[in-house]
Amino acid sequence: MSIELQTKQVFDSERMRHYLNGELSVLHCHHYSTLFTQLADDAQLLKGAKLLHEASAESFYPVLTKYYRENNVTSTEEKVAIAEQYYGFVGLGQVQLTLSDNGATAEMQHSHVDEGWIKKWGNREEPVNYIGQGFLAAAVAAINGNSTGSYSVKETQSIVAGAQTSQFTITKK
Repeated sequence: MSIELQTKQVFDSERMRHYLNGELSVLHCHHYSTLFTQLADDAQLLKGAKLLHEASAESFYPVLTKYYRENNVTSTEEKVAIAEQYYGFVGLGQVQLTLSDNGATAEMQHSHVDEGWIKKWGNREEPVNYIGQGFLAAAVAAINGNSTGSYSVKETQSIVAGAQTSQFTITKK
């Protein structure tokens, strides 16, 4: 079964806000995402990377659950397909999500944060895709009908570190 993400984009010129399916949204370019990822990375005393991950999860979870509910998306396969398409549509890259009994794995063939980082500053050993980690935690929770914060995400391979793809393990807490 094939399902396609349905989008309704509205720009409120009076308030200068962009809405995607009724939700306030920012469609990220890799320059913007990379810069605030660097800011989060620099804020180590404040655990900025963790905060960015959590903010991403808290932001995407209600968007996905609302979409599933309002569009009668009920099967696991359809929910996965919508989550993958949504990730790309908002400008974060390309992800493939595979569910398992205790969570999921994910592979990003393209990550705009990683690719933007490499263009600006080159490769580095540590992963930088805190936004993607938060998205994946939110997506797996939403797909499985769990609450936000139910899953932890570990990036096991990273494009920014020189790998061809980024790999993630998502496990239930």
